[in-house]
Amino acid sequence: MSTTPLRTGIIGFGLSGRVFHAPFIATNPAFSLDLVSTGNAERAAEATAHHPGVEIVESADALLERASELDLVILASPAHAHLEQGLAALEAGAAVVIDKPFAPTLLDAKKLIEKSEETGRMLAVFQNRRWDGDFLTIKKLLAEGRLGDIHRFESTFERWGRPLTERWQDTTTIEQGAGITFDLGSHLIDQALHLFGPATVEQAELGRVREGSVSDDDAFVSLLHTSGVRSHLTMSRAAAQSGPRFRVLGNASAYSVSGLDGQEPALREYQWPGSAGYGETPSSEWGTIGIDGALETVPTERGDYPAFYEGVAASLRDGAPAPVDPRDSLEVVRIIERAHAMAADSQ
Repeated sequence: MSTTPLRTGIIGFGLSGRVFHAPFIATNPAFSLDLVSTGNAERAAEATAHHPGVEIVESADALLERASELDLVILASPAHAHLEQGLAALEAGAAVVIDKPFAPTLLDAKKLIEKSEETGRMLAVFQNRRWDGDFLTIKKLLAEGRLGDIHRFESTFERWGRPLTERWQDTTTIEQGAGITFDLGSHLIDQALHLFGPATVEQAELGRVREGSVSDDDAFVSLLHTSGVRSHLTMSRAAAQSGPRFRVLGNASAYSVSGLDGQEPALREYQWPGSAGYGETPSSEWGTIGIDGALETVPTERGDYPAFYEGVAASLRDGAPAPVDPRDSLEVVRIIERAHAMAADSQ
């Protein structure tokens, strides 16, 4: 087995590139971070300060011109750029990791999958919240059968939105893959499908709450899985108070937990994998299992975002399946498209 590091380039060094991708490349000896594209001088300085030896290029096109030199290209770019950039990287012979949202349309997602299959290069979507500690805890409880048969899964991911800015998330449209349903909804839908299997959209309520919003920033989607489970998914950028992160109701017991996994805030503060306590949740934030009046605390599993890139390395070196099958993310896009269509029909 080759021990030569996998040569990696990242397109974009905003929040996604800096926080959700570069730390895992930097701390995994299977990879080397060779190229980063950004036209922002501050971000370029930050990249070189924290990733000695990285080369900065000023544009995505400049990086893609050198994609044949790389083993892996990571798209930490806006969703509407994923199709063109992903096709170019795959055609150049690089494997591709695409940040969620996978693509703004089902057609774009299918084209990327087809190109991956045509070139024989790995394609994976960065659905990192499959490795949130609270989500891993739910998977463990379900595997142990401690909740009985599940009839309802509630998942809430809400933020108190800052004023609108020039970020692409605030200035691009639903047609370009923007909006809360594409953004946070990509996580919630993926998690629900991962736990309970295929589903159809039963209800979709998508709205614009903040003045000046050009895409949905508050949404509720109800799914009915073929397994019989109903998933109620709530996402918002306009929630001054948030509900429980998860509530899972079974015929034997229930589990609920509040707050958000701590890996993102840790990564923002450069507490990378290997830092003391990385992925651990304080006991004060653990969830509970049981029936009202007879609840017990459940330790939260350790969060493990690094597992995604461990899976990428195994795929590129050993031929293992991609850590997230892009066809799973295709189904996420299918559900988002259906939710937008239903919401538009109801207006």
